[in-house]
Order: sequence, then structure tokens, then C-alpha cells
Amino acid sequence: MLAELNRLGAAAFVGELGAVFEHSPWVASRAYDRRPFGSIGGLHQAMMSAVRAASAAEQVALVRAHPELAGAEAKEGTLTAHSSGEQARLGLTALSKDEFRRIGELNRRYHEKFGFPCIVALKLHASRDSVLGEMERRLANDAKAELRAALEQIGHITRGRLDKMFGAH
Repeated sequence: MLAELNRLGAAAFVGELGAVFEHSPWVASRAYDRRPFGSIGGLHQAMMSAVRAASAAEQVALVRAHPELAGAEAKEGTLTAHSSGEQARLGLTALSKDEFRRIGELNRRYHEKFGFPCIVALKLHASRDSVLGEMERRLANDAKAELRAALEQIGHITRGRLDKMFGAH
């Protein structure tokens, strides 16, 4: 499939990969010129290079394009297919009232401090408690460190998405 991807025109390439980075097809668009990709890792590296080369405003917009964990999108059923599956794995789409209150409070505090949602690569966690602990720990970061952390987490998330797409679980 990677060989086929390398042969696609720009629009088809973005059509295939535009959803890997949440609501941010510009990442795939900017990685397109770095073809051909010899591996999924090379493809991901090109996409992450596009993110790192983006302006600070574009990076913040990328982070803001992600949903809150167990937030409004989850309640309304409007998560992307990628996010829905990732959140459902740890039961974040079916929280008890107490868990929902706790994560809602963490989301509120985090958003007030940083202006964007807390991004956690759920594939790196075995439990909801681990995710909540991560959110609490990261509230101590300053804004610059937290943007770096969010982009790093997006890197883990998107690598997992590419691995799934290409059958390299």
C-alpha cells in the first residue's frame, strides 16, 4: 500500500492521509513533496517534520483541532472515527458520574491554563487512572513545555493511526 501511496497525486494523497492529523489535512499536504516514502516511519517522520516546521499559530491550531478527553464531542457522538476508537479502548466514552466530573474538572483547568485541550496518546496508557494522572501532572507545565508535550503526544497518536492504516499494529 505504501508503494501505491507514493504514486498518488497530491489531492488523492491528502484524501488518503488528511485525517491522520485530527482535522488538519495541511500536514499531509506539506509532507507530499517528500515522497517517495520507503517506510511508515519515513512517512510519519515527514509528517512530523511538517508539524515542527509549522508556525506557532499553526501548531496551536493543530492541538486545538483535537477533542477533549471524554468531552463534548464524546457526549454528542461527534468524535472522528480515529478519536472514538482511541477513547473507547479505555472506556472514556462510558465514564461513571464521578469519573466524568473529575475528567471534566481536569479538562476545564487545563484549558483555562493553556487554551487548548490536553492531548494524551491513549495507546501509551493501560488505564483511565493513568490518563488522569498524566493530565494532573501536566497541569504543572508552563505553556511552552506543554505545547511541546502536546505535539509529542500527537506524534504518538498519529504514528499509531498510520500503523493501523497500514496494518502494522
